[in-house]
Amino acid sequence: MVVLSAGAGRCLAVDLKPETIQAFDRYIADTDAKMQPRWSGEHFLWFDDSSEIRLQLLAGAVVAQPIQGNGVVTLPGGLIQDWIGAVFVPKTTLKETLSVVQDYPEHTQVYKPDVAQVNVLSHTGNDYTVRTRVIKSKFFISDVVDIDNQIHFVSLDSKRMYSRSASQRVVEISNMGKQSERELPVGHDRGLVWRVNGYWFFEESDGGVFITCESITLTRDIPFLMAKLLSPIVHELPAEALKNSLGQTRNAIVNQPRLTN
Repeated sequence: MVVLSAGAGRCLAVDLKPETIQAFDRYIADTDAKMQPRWSGEHFLWFDDSSEIRLQLLAGAVVAQPIQGNGVVTLPGGLIQDWIGAVFVPKTTLKETLSVVQDYPEHTQVYKPDVAQVNVLSHTGNDYTVRTRVIKSKFFISDVVDIDNQIHFVSLDSKRMYSRSASQRVVEISNMGKQSERELPVGHDRGLVWRVNGYWFFEESDGGVFITCESITLTRDIPFLMAKLLSPIVHELPAEALKNSLGQTRNAIVNQPRLTN
């Protein structure tokens, strides 16, 4: 794999503008408002009205689809990738599922090679602040970012729980692993990842656990002359990453030692 040189990276640098942040924040506020019924237990899983999707999941499929259109929402100076997906983990419990999901230091094994480092910065009850180093590669572009996420878990009952995560700081890393490794200025980088928000829902039923996730990513917009260069990582990676992470989560839960009561 050929990776963009440091010089090329500097040439692609772009500023995250205040109007882009404001538009993203409005989008998240609208999403949160739409989520209110689900947080109260109504239509808890997004596919509750689709017996077809449920059957696909029970048969072992990992399902992912855009929230609307092709999953891309245009903002002033940026793009949102909004995708939702689901997986079913057979012969497990909510307790066993959460033991994997909340074991953040182990995520370097669960989600390798995309997750290189994980540090739990704070943990109180159902609230976590986690710094994750994520490596994304597509064709000849590679991106390394450190993402600080605030994550909050809420239990509805003994069979259902959801979590909300929001990135508080996203920093692109240049020359990872070398003596010259450094952080690029926040909001002045290649703009391949500027914000990441996630909504996870877990429900124990049908002899296992259904897991759904909506992933919302903010990236730079793509000038016409850079379309061939940037489109693969900006347009294709969010959906691939969601589907891969759901599959990897299932594998980790299935392969973990069984918990005893």
